[in-house]
Amino acid sequence: MNSLERPIRTTTALQRRAHELIPGGSHTYAKGDDQYPISAPPFIVRGEGCRVWDLEGHEYIEYGMGNRAVGLGHAYPRVIDAVRRELVNGCNFTRPSAIEVACAEQFLSLIDGQDMVKFCKDGSDATSAAVRLARAYTGRDFIARCGDHPFFSTDDWFIGTTAMSSGIPKDVSGLTLSFPYNDLDAVRSLFDEYPNKIAAIILEAARMEEPAEGYLQGLADLCHDNGALLIFDEMITGFRWDNGGAQKVYGVTPDLSCFGKALANGFSVSALAGKREFMRLGGIDHTDRQRVFLLSTTHGAETHALAAAIATMREYEEQPVIETIYRLGSRLASGFNDAIKRRGLEDYVEVMGRPCCLIYATRDGGENPSQAMRTLFLQETIKRGVLAPSLVVSYAHRENDIDQTLDAIDGALEIYARALEDGVESYLVGRPSQPVFRAFNGEG
Repeated sequence: MNSLERPIRTTTALQRRAHELIPGGSHTYAKGDDQYPISAPPFIVRGEGCRVWDLEGHEYIEYGMGNRAVGLGHAYPRVIDAVRRELVNGCNFTRPSAIEVACAEQFLSLIDGQDMVKFCKDGSDATSAAVRLARAYTGRDFIARCGDHPFFSTDDWFIGTTAMSSGIPKDVSGLTLSFPYNDLDAVRSLFDEYPNKIAAIILEAARMEEPAEGYLQGLADLCHDNGALLIFDEMITGFRWDNGGAQKVYGVTPDLSCFGKALANGFSVSALAGKREFMRLGGIDHTDRQRVFLLSTTHGAETHALAAAIATMREYEEQPVIETIYRLGSRLASGFNDAIKRRGLEDYVEVMGRPCCLIYATRDGGENPSQAMRTLFLQETIKRGVLAPSLVVSYAHRENDIDQTLDAIDGALEIYARALEDGVESYLVGRPSQPVFRAFNGEG
């Protein structure tokens, strides 16, 4: 079946069953039905390299890559082989496994300035542990997080600051402050307004916007001048910006840093790393301070997942992974921008971010951000065999994948231009997608 002949789907019985059994129909909000057009594949059954297949056997070039967790490609042979070798010995024991030490050594050899690491299963556990550790070390309650960065944790200290704050006491959410990115004066003002009360600043070192000259070092200096810790959330930037993370690129070492996503090529491994002065408080050797219940999870050191992490990190060391995703991402961004100009859509579609981690913005005829136009664009790329909620390339993407993707983008932009003239409702099948963070269902 030609991609353009794929029928627009109606809700499947399996989707209905999923919503009966799983709140939201998915275990990850960003993967939910409300995030995609109704033409999106409702389920993915298999992935290989940069391609995935749905229940009906349709094939797609994928650019979500497991919400940026898959950097090498789906079912990457070296990683899968390492997992297989480890699994035959069991995966979880009453005492630690030697692979825990091996994985810690491998990780710390890549991340400069971090002396100790503790592994867990997801990013939320790592960032929340960093927040707890900073509070314990400083004896302070307030945390300041970058308000321009969309997600840090599923835990109350962060979710309480979003539109989906239902169920979270205001006394908890009130302890989290917000500041804009690239604005040192705003952070300085927070320290002035809350003297000796802020335990830590947490942010992504970069996202779509690059840090201004001296910004990150300025943050570090402000934190240390005011007795607070600096925490970098490297869930996305880690193993994309550089093998050593964004902190390596920008030459600023945080007190604590949190990694995950691409660390184990889709297997569930995240990490809290930091300077010994702070991390030791989660240990059993110190006597000068109270103990910190840092991270202790039943499945935090599953051996097969750590084997996946070791294999992934070694592949990054030995192969030109970072160089490849930058090169392919640059070509994708350039081709996308050429198509935007060719269609006269410069005011309505924008490609943003580093080549290793691209996203796109969609606007309506009034040049306002538009979920409906985003949904239309997704609908049209899906119709052409490309699943692109973002434009995140992997090491598995090839030049011909970029060629096919650019053809799909150009075709989608042709429809986009028509929709600006005729109205999006003339081309969009079904409802627009919705933002994840909304207080009530039905809000646009």
